[in-house]
Amino acid sequence: MKSITTSLLCLLGTASLLAEKPVNVLMIGVDDLRPELGCYGAAHMVTPNLDRLSTESIRFDRAYTQQAVCLPSRISLYSGQYPQTTGVTTLQDKFWQLHDNPLTLMKHLRNNGYHAVAMGKILHDEQWKEWDDWTEMMNRSDVLKSRYASPESEAKLVGLAKEARKLGLKGKEYRQYVRLGPTEHDFGDDERYHDYALTDIAIKKLKGLKDSKKPFFMNVGYRKPHLPFVAPKRYWDLYDKSELKTAANPYAPKGAPEIALMTWGELRAYKGVPEEGPVSEEMALDLIHGYYACVSFVDDQIGRLLAALDEEGLAGNTLVIVWSDHGWKLGEHGMWCKHTNYEIDTRVPLFIRLPDGRQAGTTAEELTELIDLYPTLCDYLDLPIPEHCEGKSLTYLFCDPGKQKTEAAYSEFQRHGGVTGFSMKSGNFRYTEWIHLKSGEIRSRELYDHALDADENLNRSEHPDYAKQLESFSTLLHKGPAGRYIKGS
Repeated sequence: MKSITTSLLCLLGTASLLAEKPVNVLMIGVDDLRPELGCYGAAHMVTPNLDRLSTESIRFDRAYTQQAVCLPSRISLYSGQYPQTTGVTTLQDKFWQLHDNPLTLMKHLRNNGYHAVAMGKILHDEQWKEWDDWTEMMNRSDVLKSRYASPESEAKLVGLAKEARKLGLKGKEYRQYVRLGPTEHDFGDDERYHDYALTDIAIKKLKGLKDSKKPFFMNVGYRKPHLPFVAPKRYWDLYDKSELKTAANPYAPKGAPEIALMTWGELRAYKGVPEEGPVSEEMALDLIHGYYACVSFVDDQIGRLLAALDEEGLAGNTLVIVWSDHGWKLGEHGMWCKHTNYEIDTRVPLFIRLPDGRQAGTTAEELTELIDLYPTLCDYLDLPIPEHCEGKSLTYLFCDPGKQKTEAAYSEFQRHGGVTGFSMKSGNFRYTEWIHLKSGEIRSRELYDHALDADENLNRSEHPDYAKQLESFSTLLHKGPAGRYIKGS
């Protein structure tokens, strides 16, 4: 009886807030951010703003992307569907060409009276028509177009561009030639950094939305800590390079199928990175240093944006969500970047701050997928949840963050030869099947026991002690997207 009363009071509190004034929504996306933050137990990280947000929010400790690469992950979030449903499993796929007038999250909110605003890295392209107010960062004179920030780097890029044109390079060859290293050690003023300029623009937008007659759905997408690792000097200075350590497991998981691994071509495209084989220890430490600096830099930008929300008197009537599209490897498993089904790539940080302060500073252990955000927002804002949504509403956690009822969180990654790895987190395990989509044949399996092996260094799929669990995990996996390729599922 007590739990029913508590839930009823919780729901009544939400209804009261909505009745008083429509709730605004601020969604902040961060590219390539793994949950290596102070509030997630990483004491070496300098992330005071996200740490503070954690004390004001529900922090989700077991949140997962549906595919550990930018565009498929983001399309899944904003469509509420798995990649196998959206058809977007690579960076080249075009969602709006594959689907006729899809009901995205932003379109659904616009249809229900919201003013949809977006800027920065939200999706990759095709998206401008989805918003009432879209800011294209690369068309602005007040935003530096280069991936780097210092005048010295800009001069080097101008020289490389001239050389590339003389050589007749075009397309991919041109882009790879006109590129510097993966980190930048010359520095510019704050305004020269994309995410700083983005925050300035977002703050101005907030000021303009303050007196809007419509509630707003504002989306801000930060680039960092995506490559190249570029941040003002003071953020590098937050970390003593002599105290940094390389990954404790710089080797592939024992017994892992070759198809589960990747060659981190995203990093190798930068100058100075070897075309094959490992990076040197010196480069590894420099990359780790740069990634940490970028995390602290974007943490500061999020802090600036949230401070502006408060200063404009909007915080008490705005739902705030901070999410990342996927994790990132810093040498773990002998790899870099994302692009796998491993925990380090699929697990993401996620915060939801409720306008009335409920559940501030709590932690949710519930298995959560990024596709849950679409139905969650609909449910919280008292809007209908479209039938196409494949995720679940998380609003029950707004009343009881400790509740756990989800069996599995599903992810996937497409590989060569028509094979996709379908993966899930369930309990203390990660289970993956590499399935040939046309035939439905299971080519390889992986099973990692996180209670014994949190870093996923040993594939136990062929260990006799796990035979019964393997069978039950396979059945559960086939309840997700993998099931549409397995006969009888």
